[in-house]
Amino acid sequence: MRAGNAGDAGAYRTLLQLLAGRLRITVRRALSSVGRSTEEAEDIVQETLLAIHLKRHTWDDRQPLEPWARGIARYKMIDALRRRGFAEHKSIDDFADALAAPQADQETTFATKDLLAKLPERDRQIVQAMSIEGRSAKEVGGTLGMTEGAVRVALHRALKSLAAAAREGDE
Repeated sequence: MRAGNAGDAGAYRTLLQLLAGRLRITVRRALSSVGRSTEEAEDIVQETLLAIHLKRHTWDDRQPLEPWARGIARYKMIDALRRRGFAEHKSIDDFADALAAPQADQETTFATKDLLAKLPERDRQIVQAMSIEGRSAKEVGGTLGMTEGAVRVALHRALKSLAAAAREGDE
């Protein structure tokens, strides 16, 4: 890196090749440890190399290079995980039988309607739209003039109220 920063393009190219190899190992190991596919590693390595190139002037040449480079890789990996989310996706077909809704009898349907009737109108609309119709928080929020976060909070509170009402009905 010292030679590269001094203008030696060959030394800098060699450095990047060596760093790329080490970073691939580090990033793959880190992705694997959080249960993610190592297929994402190359994108993270390339982002890291680009960041190293753009910020190479910030490296203190009195300090070791590898911890500095690994720190950049760590933050690039965290950024990538945040962008892609942490949710694990499974095919719904694998669970189709377990998810099939049993046919509700008329008594159960009336009990559900009675419970829903105990909720304030807005909460009832949120529960109906999200839990029964399967609409997203964003859609419901747009319809009711609420933010996604506010819809989720309201849904959580409404479901908590429904659970309490159902427990009271069982007693």
